[in-house]
Amino acid sequence: MSILENFLKKVVLQQAIISKKTQLSDSVYHLQLKSESIKTAEFLPGYFLRLGIGIGNDELAFKDKVRSYSVWNINKTEGTLDLAIATESHGIGAQWVANCLVNDVVYFKWKKGTFVLDKTADSYLMIGDLSALSHLYVIHRSLPNNKQVESLIYSSNTNRFFNDIEGTSPFNFYELDPNAITEILRLVKEITPKMKGTKMVYIAGDSRVCIALNQYFRKELNWNTQQIKTKPF
Repeated sequence: MSILENFLKKVVLQQAIISKKTQLSDSVYHLQLKSESIKTAEFLPGYFLRLGIGIGNDELAFKDKVRSYSVWNINKTEGTLDLAIATESHGIGAQWVANCLVNDVVYFKWKKGTFVLDKTADSYLMIGDLSALSHLYVIHRSLPNNKQVESLIYSSNTNRFFNDIEGTSPFNFYELDPNAITEILRLVKEITPKMKGTKMVYIAGDSRVCIALNQYFRKELNWNTQQIKTKPF
């Protein structure tokens, strides 16, 4: 283990154990992490977790040893948080989550960002692919019940979708290719007229889709930047 990794473990990263691991679909795993530090964490729905997936593995380049994942759920009383990690990319993170075991020690750091809960609108549109599903779930779950929520969640295989952590399925799922911009725009044009009052959209997933939809909402619908929240995953 390098000197830098030792520094990260002792000074920067917090420690947790994997307290639960289940497979939600053929390409999504649910991990629960447990740590005393989670009990006192400052948390807003939409925060990410930087997870050191390769600390101590000298075969990995340093840049490959940290991955960011959406926090799907947090329980401060129990000191646990939940992640839903998609493995469609078949990358290093996908390999790690497929092979990790309950009681393994992991190292993490909070990543706050701006793609977080905002309660100021009357109606919301959630757009994203499988990799963003848990992120959109926690934001939706945290909105007041009187908010209108429309949705467009897509994957090339609908069998890969999973319910929210409480067993609910509040979103509309579509079988679409990852970069099906034309079809996604067509569906968005059908959905947006249903939205009432002040409006907000969360756009997550493939960067090409994020760019195209951001331009559509700004240039075609004249929405301002406060109404459009975008995050490539």
